[in-house]
Amino acid sequence: MANAVLLNNVEHRELRVITQRSGKLGDNSWYALTFPLEFRALQGQYPIFFQKDPNTGNFFPLALLGLQPGENLYLRGEQWVASHIPLTIRREPFLIGRQHFVEDGVQKTRRVIHIDLDSPRVSREQGEPLFLEYGGSTPFLDNVSDMLDAIHNGIEQSEKFVRALQIHGLLESFTLDVTLNNGESNQLKGFYTIDEERLRALNAEDLNELHRAGFLEAIYMVMASQSQMRRLIDEKNRRIELQ
Repeated sequence: MANAVLLNNVEHRELRVITQRSGKLGDNSWYALTFPLEFRALQGQYPIFFQKDPNTGNFFPLALLGLQPGENLYLRGEQWVASHIPLTIRREPFLIGRQHFVEDGVQKTRRVIHIDLDSPRVSREQGEPLFLEYGGSTPFLDNVSDMLDAIHNGIEQSEKFVRALQIHGLLESFTLDVTLNNGESNQLKGFYTIDEERLRALNAEDLNELHRAGFLEAIYMVMASQSQMRRLIDEKNRRIELQ
């Protein structure tokens, strides 16, 4: 459970954040949440699929990082072997918070930065400082703020994107059986992808609607990204051979 608190330059003036990559620092996730605004950066390196939240029934896109829980095949020791790290991974240990305030008698809400004090990335001895000597934000923290804004805007757009996919019936479940070189089998279940047959059957008006919303490009990026499954399988085979 995260110990998330509002970040401030008084209580947290000495905090630093470790930016190295390793499983011990929480990088052993087998997928990362993503959104259409990030698809262009992801699709040449990661397969993109969808999952359904069992509690809400809502779908969300993700970048697949491994073939089983706790496995990140893009992580080799302290190196992330891809040029782009998904933003929802990079933002750790920061979270988007909301702060309520009254302005001119009107109740308003603004986004603020929270930090998980229990994260292994939080330190007082090593890592990137968050605040300058006299209290201002460091360039590192400014970049974090920009990243959290991008995630917030991306998730808002993602909800509209997924809603459009559902309206047009473009999400279909699939099961992928992967047989490795040593005969070991892995089965991916519970994921969804684009129903290409249904996409081809859409009329010109529906396709134009998706295009105007900027969603048609995102759909094709999801489809193109799935060739990156070969990259995951090859890396898994490589690791087995080294054992």
